[in-house]
Amino acid sequence: MTATFPAGTFTPAPGRGRIGRMLLTHARTEALLTLRNSEQVLLTLLIPLALLIGLTVLDIFSVPEPRIDSVAPRIFALAVMSSAFTGQAIALGFDRRYGVLKRLAATALPRWLLVGGRTIAGLVVVAVQLVALAVVAALLGWSPSPAGIAWAVLLVILGTLSFGALGVLLGGALKAEIVLGLANIVWFVLLLAGGLAVPTDSMPGTLATVVGLLPSGALAEGMRTALVDGAVPSWTVFAVLLGWGAAAALLAARTTKLS
Repeated sequence: MTATFPAGTFTPAPGRGRIGRMLLTHARTEALLTLRNSEQVLLTLLIPLALLIGLTVLDIFSVPEPRIDSVAPRIFALAVMSSAFTGQAIALGFDRRYGVLKRLAATALPRWLLVGGRTIAGLVVVAVQLVALAVVAALLGWSPSPAGIAWAVLLVILGTLSFGALGVLLGGALKAEIVLGLANIVWFVLLLAGGLAVPTDSMPGTLATVVGLLPSGALAEGMRTALVDGAVPSWTVFAVLLGWGAAAALLAARTTKLS
């Protein structure tokens, strides 16, 4: 004879939780883990903050005055790349190495929810970064064009998704040690020659054209157009970000490994 128990006898009740609650919990956990990681904070917040202050105070290259208005949008783009691409790639690489993804895949969390939770967490971390940077920029005299703020927010979301897909592509296919080195090299190269630290109009014509086709250059130029000029960014900015993001997502779906 099989014993039966009335509903509510056992707490918590067995079974998968609600999708919305699982997504929120997973996203909150990922965001807190990122914000508690000192190396991630150094990469995603302290270095962009130091560059924001340094490039504003020091006359390293010629930009329109006030310098902070020209520097801030590019540092915001750098912060997005640091978190969504470099941070995501390194975190994913080491999660694979330590078997975190395999353990999560064995739970009741659907695959799409694992991706969705990381995406929401990435957006939260980027938002925290940009708020902190914006406060410091305001103290340095930053005065963005109100007409372009909505476009800047859209670019931040699109840039986070695009760089996030590139981060998953890198971190999901290679060994953690290789990801660590390669992600930092790419970050450094794009900082110096990807339209972030140095404006494209300060580069030779051919190089400026090439940099404009990179997601870093497109995001930086779009942020400058929105926040400095208060104008709608060129359609090519959105096309570049969407193109890189879509291509990276398709390739990542084929190459990403759980371990």
